[in-house]
Amino acid sequence: MSTTVTYLVTPPAVAPPGQPDISYAPDFTKYQARRDWRLKSDTLPKELPKGLPQELTGKLVWEGSTLAKTYDWTYVLAPTQLDEIELAVKHFKSLGLPIGYVNQETFPLPNLHDELRRLSDELHNGHGFFVIRGLRVDEHTREENVIIYAGLSSHIAPLRGCQDRRYDGKPAAVTLAHIKDLSGPERNGIIGSPAYTTDKQVFHTDSGDIVALFALETAAAGGASKLASTWRVYNEIARTRPDLIHTLTENWAVDSYGKSDPQYTLRPLMHYLPATDSSPERLALQYARRSFVGFGALPRSPNIPPITEAQAEALDTLHFLGEKFCVDTYFQKGDIQYVNNLALFHARDGFTNEGEKQRHLLRLWLRDPGNAWQTPEVLKERWVQLYDNVPPESQILPLEPYIRTTSNGTK
Repeated sequence: MSTTVTYLVTPPAVAPPGQPDISYAPDFTKYQARRDWRLKSDTLPKELPKGLPQELTGKLVWEGSTLAKTYDWTYVLAPTQLDEIELAVKHFKSLGLPIGYVNQETFPLPNLHDELRRLSDELHNGHGFFVIRGLRVDEHTREENVIIYAGLSSHIAPLRGCQDRRYDGKPAAVTLAHIKDLSGPERNGIIGSPAYTTDKQVFHTDSGDIVALFALETAAAGGASKLASTWRVYNEIARTRPDLIHTLTENWAVDSYGKSDPQYTLRPLMHYLPATDSSPERLALQYARRSFVGFGALPRSPNIPPITEAQAEALDTLHFLGEKFCVDTYFQKGDIQYVNNLALFHARDGFTNEGEKQRHLLRLWLRDPGNAWQTPEVLKERWVQLYDNVPPESQILPLEPYIRTTSNGTK
């Protein structure tokens, strides 16, 4: 399968005053020049921040080049399990409830449930991702596929996070997003996220504990999903550039693009969680490159602090080490990919659509209270917005794609 389609077609966002020479599309030559220039300084810290480990260990420390030798991340549904899913769909539809009411009780999977709980443990305490394969997408309506997606996911992580607070011009709790190319002459001036284009998406994280992606259709070419272990990348930076660990664990001005007040928040990108009586030590990463360099119709705001040269180097370091250590997972129609969004970060190759091959993914942001990692203190307010006070009667799971408010340059 081709993975050569990695270009960006959206023009770069306008850089604000004082911003280093860096854009959404990583430039390895500029990265090398900035790295070499900064290494000439004799003021860079030579030791890690106090209390941070020299090296992380465990199943979450992996490299894509060798991972397949020790871990099979694809769980193929058996015919009997597919039949059980069909019965669950029929049961939910018989209740006459809105899709927001899909949960473990209304979408019962008495035999598959234990396997899905085991997979949740793999997300939180194992390698941090897996793929469920074999769903019969073409045999169901769009609504039925959404029910299946939400129903299966409820047995892995029962809380669905709110991805948008407006829908159809009104306040809402939207818990399902469509990742699809919506670009075109009439929309190019409002799209502020590569999720709605055929562009390459550089390494980043989403919000929340778990990101799930369901492939309703794949592209004609390209679009490989890339996953990288934050822990492996941390170990490499800690060994070679401890000064950048300082940079990543210090506060950054995260642009809200005028969608909230204040216009930016201050927080680190990397969070160390020491061991407690109930959990081992952990490291979490939460960031989106476009929040610091802009994308398309949403350039970085000019009236907030620009990023520093150190932060620009750190962003590129994360991206290029992500590329070095990542594993490529190629979606098949009907695949659902589940990723620990605190322990892994991800990217996507650019792609080409053609005819009926129009890449179309559905996304959920999930949380499993039984297995969830401790939420870093500075992220708790955001997690409350995602997962608290999202009752089933308020949830909207749209059947058709639209551009989320936070990715729309007109709102």
